[in-house]
Amino acid sequence: MTIAAQTPRDRAGWLRRDAERISGTLPPLLVEAERLAAGLVTGVHGRRRSGTGETFWQYRAAHVGDPHSLIDWRRSARSDRLYVREMEWEAAETVLVWCDRSQSMDFKSDLVPRSKADRAALLTLALGVLLSRGAERFGLIGTEAEQPRTGERQLMRWAGILAAQPENAPDFGAPPPIAMPRISHAVFLSDFMGPRDAVFPTLLAAAGQGIAGVYLQILDPVEEEFPFAGRTRFESVGRQARHETDQAASLRDAYLHRLAERRDDLARVARRSGWQLIMHRTDESPRKPLLQLYAALGGT
Repeated sequence: MTIAAQTPRDRAGWLRRDAERISGTLPPLLVEAERLAAGLVTGVHGRRRSGTGETFWQYRAAHVGDPHSLIDWRRSARSDRLYVREMEWEAAETVLVWCDRSQSMDFKSDLVPRSKADRAALLTLALGVLLSRGAERFGLIGTEAEQPRTGERQLMRWAGILAAQPENAPDFGAPPPIAMPRISHAVFLSDFMGPRDAVFPTLLAAAGQGIAGVYLQILDPVEEEFPFAGRTRFESVGRQARHETDQAASLRDAYLHRLAERRDDLARVARRSGWQLIMHRTDESPRKPLLQLYAALGGT
């Protein structure tokens, strides 16, 4: 089924079903941040350490100076030592996600059933499912769901946005400028194939705010392998860029070199800012990049 043949409701349905399916085997996503500030909503995020919270963490032997109110007398009665019941430290965290919805993401070769845009939307929504299960605060950058919120209602906002066709989409995408909360992670899903002077300034600006983040580059297998030969006309999805040649095979080495350069640039920006770069092809299972995102955001 092509994108044009789907209604927003149809696309919302399969996006949600597929997102639930590929994320269903993962535990709730517990985002782990390096800097957590006091005063945020507590009780929704476990850092797997002792502290203030409602979830049991562990028993430990009582130390001199521990108040009697902390001693678990039932556990202590089973031993000749006194034990303190520790709770898991909990604090809220924000995850902001940018899903590239430009026209270049609509590209789909005959080798795959769905476009880069479909795969990016699926992974974005699957990540939203995990964040919702973990009671995290999450927002979708550049949309009416940008304000981070928790819960099923926010997840359904994401589903509706991701299922709809964007109006006046640019040929290539770049994340919009946004002030990131200090206690947050960012995830950018895109092909990152736009002009360098449009893509990289916004990437550097986001990464320069001192938060943790992930770039997930999504490409069609044809974009990675360049299997063209003979007379070929190349055209961007938005038809703003065109090139025709009689010897397409002669362009392969130069194209692959440029692609490697772009990935090297992304990797360099990621290293410079402490972010992570994940590569994904649309002919691969969506489970792998979802697991990689889960691990990158601190899942255990």
